[in-house]
Amino acid sequence: MERRVNDRPRLVVVGGDAGGMSAASQARRRLGPEDLRILSLERGPYTSYSACGIPYLVGRTVSSPEELIVRDPATFEREHGIEVRTRTEATDIDLDRRVVRAVGPDGRVEEPYDLLVIATGAVPQRPDLPGATSTGIFGVQTLGDGVAVRRYVDERSPSAAVVVGAGYIGLEMAEALLRRGIHVTVLEAGPEPMGTLDPDMGRLVADALREAGAEFHPSRRVTGFESAEGRVTAVVTDEKTHPCDMVVLGLGVRPNSDLARRAGLEIGPTGGIAVDRRMRTSAENVWAAGDCVEVFHRVSRAPAAIALGTHANKQGRVAGTNLSGGYAAFGGVVGTALTRVCDVEVARTGLNEEEATRAGFEFATATTESTTRAGYFPGAAALTIKLLAERRTGRLLGGQIVGRENAGKRVDVLATALWNGMAVDEMAEMDLGYAPPFSPVWDPVLIAARRLAERV
Repeated sequence: MERRVNDRPRLVVVGGDAGGMSAASQARRRLGPEDLRILSLERGPYTSYSACGIPYLVGRTVSSPEELIVRDPATFEREHGIEVRTRTEATDIDLDRRVVRAVGPDGRVEEPYDLLVIATGAVPQRPDLPGATSTGIFGVQTLGDGVAVRRYVDERSPSAAVVVGAGYIGLEMAEALLRRGIHVTVLEAGPEPMGTLDPDMGRLVADALREAGAEFHPSRRVTGFESAEGRVTAVVTDEKTHPCDMVVLGLGVRPNSDLARRAGLEIGPTGGIAVDRRMRTSAENVWAAGDCVEVFHRVSRAPAAIALGTHANKQGRVAGTNLSGGYAAFGGVVGTALTRVCDVEVARTGLNEEEATRAGFEFATATTESTTRAGYFPGAAALTIKLLAERRTGRLLGGQIVGRENAGKRVDVLATALWNGMAVDEMAEMDLGYAPPFSPVWDPVLIAARRLAERV
């Protein structure tokens, strides 16, 4: 490792949230300030926060933004010797000179590095449609975005909101706005909400959304936004115009790999930065972690881009270990995700039917209905599980769960089985915990696995 900054190597981290600050913190655990200088450049005002908590901030389940912040810049500097510059955006990387160019409060700067971590996250998809820049239309990706939405609701008391897109962010924001007493209309281009589920499971989510008090309109293509005096007043679709006081865009995200692309780093087919198991990029002494990278899917065996803080933290830890002279590897993902639509929990892992077909699998499915607890126990609620398994081998390929309280976390059993390549006949014999307050005597996972084992 070449020493060129005050006789100590210098690590520059681009991005101050999960992936970047996990890398910086892990490097600091292994190397003290006398061995490694660390600088983080963050374009926003916050570091190390829970982006997953943003909808609950808007819905006032969480009282203040500070509750979502794990460590602020002052704490990183005081307790860890990591310098953080907020409101400073990296604009270019010169790989030959090993310099990051950035724009901050004091203008343009050049920051030399010996080691570099790119953790630029993901950016929300925004439609290029008439009126899309009107005031009152929000994308929700950063804590700053969440603060802006909450302030808008607090100060303007909107009576009607339209959520465009019914994926995870869209549904969580719909719940948050419903809890604030706002009439919510959800527009989705696909036939059902939650495109990561199969349509039959998605229909259960649509029922839950309507039961919670939202309007849900599937197969609606947004064509523009109406406004008055620069403020949004309606969302226009190919079938109807929906009046509103605010709009939340839940159209998904893409890896924010633009900075890496301009620098000449290899970008994978999903649009994420290509990295190896050690989170190394195609350039020497440059690592990447978090939502900006492409990962390996352990079931499809193909590249994937999945934006989750759990992955980002693990990847950052791996990058920080390796750049500081250790050895660690990121094992990939199986696509596990969990959310809630008011009182209904929604979970999935592995592949759905469309993904399994695209990956070339022949498969069978089984869908079972059960309860979250013993049927006679107070609070027992409905739960539906769908499993997919490869024909002949019986290997589990994926699972989806929709149900009431205590349903969703059963996905962790399915994720564990996927991670270890288990077949459904093996799963049917697993020794899962039982007591009437937690499960029927035959856990719904076991019932679904046993039924599917009879079909493969």
